[in-house]
Amino acid sequence: MTADTIATNTFAQTTKDLLNYEWHTLGEQKVVQTLASHPEAGLTHEEAITRHQQMGANQLTTKGGKSSWLRFLEQFNQPLLYILLTAGVVTLLLQDWIDAGVIFGVTLINVTIGYIQESKAEGAIAALSKAVTTEATVIRNGQKTRLASTELVLGDLVLLASGDKVPADLRLLSVRGLQVDESALTGESVPVEKATASLAMETPLVERSNMVYTGSFVSFGQAEGIVVAIADATETGRISQLIESSTNLKTPLTRNIDKFSKTLLYVILCLAALTFAVGLGQGESWIDVFKASVALVVSAIPEGLPAIVTVTLAIGVSRMARRKAIIRKLPAVETLGSTTVICSDKTGTLTENQMTVQKIYAGGQHYTVSGIGYAPDGEILMDQQPVDFNANGHIALWESLEAGLLCNDSHIEWGDGQWDLVGTATEGALITAANKVGLTQANLEQLARIDTIPFESQFQYMATLHELDAKRSLNVIYLKGSVEAILQRCDRMFDAQGQLARLNSAAVEQEVAGMANQGLRVLAFASKEVATKRSLNRNDIDRGLVFLGLQGIIDPPREEAIAAVKACQSAGIQVKMITGDHALTAAAIARQMGICSTEEQVFTGQQLAQMNEKEFAQAAEQGMVFARVAPEQKLHLVKALQSQGEIVAMTGDGVNDAPALKQADIGVAMGIAGAEVAKESADMLLTDDNFASIEAAVEEGRGVYRNLRKAIAFLLPINVGESMTILIAILLATVLPILPIQILWLNMVSSVGLIVPLAFEPKSGQVMQQPPRNPREKLLSGSLLKRILAISVFNWVVIFGVFQWILQTTGNEALARTMAINGLVAAEVFYLLSITQFLPSLVVRIQGKRTPVAYAPAIGIVVVVILQCLFSQWSMMNQVFDTTPLTFIQALICMGVGLPVVFIALILQRFDPLN
Repeated sequence: MTADTIATNTFAQTTKDLLNYEWHTLGEQKVVQTLASHPEAGLTHEEAITRHQQMGANQLTTKGGKSSWLRFLEQFNQPLLYILLTAGVVTLLLQDWIDAGVIFGVTLINVTIGYIQESKAEGAIAALSKAVTTEATVIRNGQKTRLASTELVLGDLVLLASGDKVPADLRLLSVRGLQVDESALTGESVPVEKATASLAMETPLVERSNMVYTGSFVSFGQAEGIVVAIADATETGRISQLIESSTNLKTPLTRNIDKFSKTLLYVILCLAALTFAVGLGQGESWIDVFKASVALVVSAIPEGLPAIVTVTLAIGVSRMARRKAIIRKLPAVETLGSTTVICSDKTGTLTENQMTVQKIYAGGQHYTVSGIGYAPDGEILMDQQPVDFNANGHIALWESLEAGLLCNDSHIEWGDGQWDLVGTATEGALITAANKVGLTQANLEQLARIDTIPFESQFQYMATLHELDAKRSLNVIYLKGSVEAILQRCDRMFDAQGQLARLNSAAVEQEVAGMANQGLRVLAFASKEVATKRSLNRNDIDRGLVFLGLQGIIDPPREEAIAAVKACQSAGIQVKMITGDHALTAAAIARQMGICSTEEQVFTGQQLAQMNEKEFAQAAEQGMVFARVAPEQKLHLVKALQSQGEIVAMTGDGVNDAPALKQADIGVAMGIAGAEVAKESADMLLTDDNFASIEAAVEEGRGVYRNLRKAIAFLLPINVGESMTILIAILLATVLPILPIQILWLNMVSSVGLIVPLAFEPKSGQVMQQPPRNPREKLLSGSLLKRILAISVFNWVVIFGVFQWILQTTGNEALARTMAINGLVAAEVFYLLSITQFLPSLVVRIQGKRTPVAYAPAIGIVVVVILQCLFSQWSMMNQVFDTTPLTFIQALICMGVGLPVVFIALILQRFDPLN
């Protein structure tokens, strides 16, 4: 057998077991041997083709989406729409083509809006597949070649360089200063340094330094790795499977409305059957009884409810968009208002996502740095006073800043109205700190770089050689790196007066510990003057260096996010941090933001992995910070919270966040920095990637729910009052006080015309001072049911009482019905004014000016009054609706009988406030 044949047979025997390998635990030689590859020449072209045929392309399996027509038809699968369609069929049976058209039109609008809002929800896996497609440099037959990432197979030898996207999961065979940005996968906020040494079995994903994963970016250095997983077997592929397995849960609103609609449907059918049976039992003709039953059905169906729900949610969408939150699915608007827990990513959401130097220790003195991000705005302070470099002092500080600026391969440039970093975040922070005191790379051109020793993880430092003084034949070496690597090479340091003194390692290590406890990433700096030379080697920096200082770096919290977290907590909403970052850093940020206060509230992914289900659920409820968590643990945390009755909002921006975003009651993705798959999995996008926008959206969501509650409190008493009128008339065997076609007029014109303004109600100023409503609370709570019953009885008294009074005094059925209907409309108008903020908020002070607000109810009332005048006074309407013109006195009587509802509403408001 040839060597290639032997390799092929070995590979074929092991292929079925490859998914079970823990590649990070194996040595480089063992990995190559297991995959039947070659550490220098890679695979042959023939072997690569064979493996491609065996295992398929390196791309994620996309789930077949539903057809557009099927998704459109599924929008009709709602009990509330069944009722609306039933109303349309009933009106068709009554041969009232106009009203039937209106009802079916409302249904079609409702369905179309839902279809448009949710038509993109099937794109998560496709977006993920697109996000990881790239090109790769591969060695086959000992020759370099560029291939599409889809052509990679297990055992391929891949070369990586700065700027490359990792095309598959690789076990690293050799590295040179490799740093990889894995934030989209692991949540790690800074590039990760890579090595080749094998690791322990229990090493979590985020700490597997000898592996690189699909979709990550090489930010610095070079490496060679062997493909150990492709397509769905990669870590990104596992996440795509989690996305498919996670469920888009129904929101509290849709659950409540579905339950209410089904109950209402059964009640209507039972009442209609009872009406039909009672009528026949009283000897009425089946045709008359059928018409009476139809009248009952029409009166009981709240035709305006689907419309008002859709309109209210749509207005909420518009208001949220103005506050930087874009809603992709309408019901998510209300879900925000009932949220009890917000699980937020740290990097870029709670923090600026721009590394910033905050603390400096140099010359035995402590400095703080103001300003955040890469803009050169801010100062360096000592004892809260700006540092004056003109005074003879702070030499160590200046040297430390200069070292950070020159021993640096990154740069910051101005473009598109902002400062952009080209390079690594840590080096960007060092450049900005120097820029704040006027030190720039441009004005240090005289210190031209001569040579460099790049950063390598095994040495933990970077060194640069610069021309210092040509006349004196002097050069200077600058070092930056880990404290351990720098201190062991130093024997002196600057004191507060700028004089060289013996190095006090203990004092430096104490400062390092203090910075680390604050969650700061600490870098040390050193320098050494040497005779003029043209190259730099490691022997030059083994000893004899001068310690310059420490710089503590962190991605700082957003000021507005701190305020937003506090507002959420005041509103009874828990804010939990779920991040892939280090526990120490996450806990430090959480303490600054007021998210956690004790170490017992901080859990790591490693701790969570060792818990059983009960312990995990307790940790999910009690913990406030979850650090170094894997994607499946984020998903598990969301499910654990939901199992305890919490309404969970989950924020994220990376591929690793997508399964949890989809599982959460409302997924919130970052619109700027978010991966496409995260956006597709989410219900809401933040256009400014700011946690403060979530708080604003919660506020709007609570306002939406209150407006929906007002709409139900207004609409149902009309339908119940009408139904009581029909039912009692049948039981008493009297003439119907209101006809089916007149009921349709009331429900579709008067009721909708008055109810829509409720969707525009401004939110109460106290909306974020109250706890979130109980997720288990029914849509029709006990207090709301009492309110609906009380107003329903009043409406029945108006309709039945006015009809009987006018009928007995005049004997004119048309006049009695016309006055009964107008009396009910008057009661509706007065009730609307009683539950809205129109009268108390008619004029408010804004910046010393009196500005009218909340005009929507007034507009609705004017429209309805005009329509009612046409309904009563226009001869054509009289013929269609069997009405008759009213005199001025009769119209005043109708207004008078509706006025007492104001006093009833005031009494009810004391026990069940709607505002």
